[in-house]
Amino acid sequence: MTDVALDKTDPAGSLPSTEKEPDDIIEENNQENPPATAAEGEGAAGGLYRYIKGDLFTSEIFKVEIQNLPKYIGFNDLKKFLNKHGVNPHKIKLFSKQMFAFVTFKNQEERDKAMKAVHGMQWKSKVLSVRLAKPKADPILKKRKQEEEAEGGQPGAKRAAGSQEGEEEEEGPLNIQIANAVTPLWNVPYEEQLKRKEKEVEGVLQKLTREIGNNNKAMLPWLFLQKEKYNKLCCPLEAIRPSPVQTEYRNKCEFVIGVGADGEDKTVGFRLGKYKGGSCAVVSPAETSHVSSEAKRVVQGFQQFIRTTPYAVYSPETYEGHWRQLTVRTSRIKQTMAIVFFNPQKLQEEEIEELKRNLRQYFTEGEGQESAITSLYFVRMGQRTSAGTEDLPCEHVTGEEWIHEELLGLKFRISPHSFFQTNTPAAEVLYSAVGEWAQLDQDSTVLDVCCGTGTIGISLAKRVKKVIGIELCQEAVEDAKANAEANGLTNVEFHCGKAEDVFPTVLNAVVSPNVTAIVDPPRAGLHSKVILAIRRAEHLKRLIYVACNAKAAMNNFTDLCRAVSNRVRGAPFRPVRAMAVDLFPQTMHCETILLFEREPCAHGKQEGAFNQKLTNLNIKLNDSALQFFSRCPKKPPRVKQTSCHI
Repeated sequence: MTDVALDKTDPAGSLPSTEKEPDDIIEENNQENPPATAAEGEGAAGGLYRYIKGDLFTSEIFKVEIQNLPKYIGFNDLKKFLNKHGVNPHKIKLFSKQMFAFVTFKNQEERDKAMKAVHGMQWKSKVLSVRLAKPKADPILKKRKQEEEAEGGQPGAKRAAGSQEGEEEEEGPLNIQIANAVTPLWNVPYEEQLKRKEKEVEGVLQKLTREIGNNNKAMLPWLFLQKEKYNKLCCPLEAIRPSPVQTEYRNKCEFVIGVGADGEDKTVGFRLGKYKGGSCAVVSPAETSHVSSEAKRVVQGFQQFIRTTPYAVYSPETYEGHWRQLTVRTSRIKQTMAIVFFNPQKLQEEEIEELKRNLRQYFTEGEGQESAITSLYFVRMGQRTSAGTEDLPCEHVTGEEWIHEELLGLKFRISPHSFFQTNTPAAEVLYSAVGEWAQLDQDSTVLDVCCGTGTIGISLAKRVKKVIGIELCQEAVEDAKANAEANGLTNVEFHCGKAEDVFPTVLNAVVSPNVTAIVDPPRAGLHSKVILAIRRAEHLKRLIYVACNAKAAMNNFTDLCRAVSNRVRGAPFRPVRAMAVDLFPQTMHCETILLFEREPCAHGKQEGAFNQKLTNLNIKLNDSALQFFSRCPKKPPRVKQTSCHI
């Protein structure tokens, strides 16, 4: 992960990271050697493991292998198990079929603590064992070594000719390759794209239906009726809402700077593949369909500038070089922000200040004027020396400090690190749907969790008594406060901090007859502490979950609905409506909205309706049948003269 705050929506407009992610360097084979042995064996200076040397951070040097795991456990099961026993992993890679996992940590102390805690522990009748694991070889160097070995075993001319022909046939022109990489549905008719995305969301609801049946037996009568009404789903899935625009829709793009796939040095664009796939080649975004013409103009101007400088592009392989990344943000009112990421290496402060002056002059008085940049920032992005992911300081170079956007008739200011939905017209569709589903009135209090610049809460503020927003990014909170003031709102307040730290306190302090929470978290979903706080707050009756990755949020959905236990207090929620909104045309990504409502305390009416329905079907469902159905939710039992789908 780079040290810059990345967009939490789809990756199509985001560059593959120029820093080796811990995910990118996790061993995929069962290795026994500790890191020291690996480095010695390959030669630390130029071998496959040289990245673990020096003071650069990689959790690969603090990696262990956990063996003899129980069958049928998932990633979340393992993570919960480790957290329960005081173990805080940095990254986990689970191989469920082989019943082992690789786990990395932020430092040696946490790794050693985990080894002592987990080794010999029993989990579901399995005794776990832990040992040190070898780091993964550098993907680029590994691929290069494999190519050299393959080349050595085949006549050079014959192999080269055959290889070139195969590559051309398989990969095609660069503009097609990059389109396939960042907009894989570019050649699929839009109606078909929508059908595929709706099918994906339907699959998520099918899984949620099974999870509810497995984790809350008391909901089985309700679930039976829901599945009969909604085609085996736990709630109705409404028709997907399309994006008003299908091309040039992204208002934020992150471009990597590297050697072009065509051999041109200092190319600004998107990578053809990921570093862990052994690729660093960069292709210009000039012919991509989702990047705006304004952003393309900035990329072209910036590329011309860096090619006139003596500074090389940063190499994730050797850690040398300077130019790393360009982020471009645009708005519908024709404002453009450019953020330049530069590794200072050992340059003197005078050289860096001179470079910033040259940037300012180029974009305000020189050829770069055509880029029409209204806000320019410079970020010193050195090597990571710890596991921290805080936003790097942005040095304002020229122009305004912010750009501004209009959404649903409201004005919003946006800072360099602040989150704002990347497709503004489609965001209006999304937020309008949220407003429709929230069932708000003048007595309502809205809790806007992971609020970014306050867009959702501010768009609803005039319809409710109070809006309370929670956001991790300090810049975004400052923007949200300024946005509320700019729109003349006095019933809005914002709190900065981790949702799991701030939300429970804020929620307990709310006194309102009608409290609705709206959560729009990053891809990984909400922290379990937030979900548990929501469950405990019985006065919170309605929750709207906006998920940019519904599959990753499944654990959140399940915890909202699972039965009461020692860990999970408070009546469970039920999913009552679901819908997809397409914010990312030409990709497989979309936003999913789920409306959850608190389950009534009394189950009498529900069970009565359920039993009446069974009577009409000439079926008598007793406790034994309920138990039987819960064991086989995917394949409903067949009954004489009729079928009963659970």
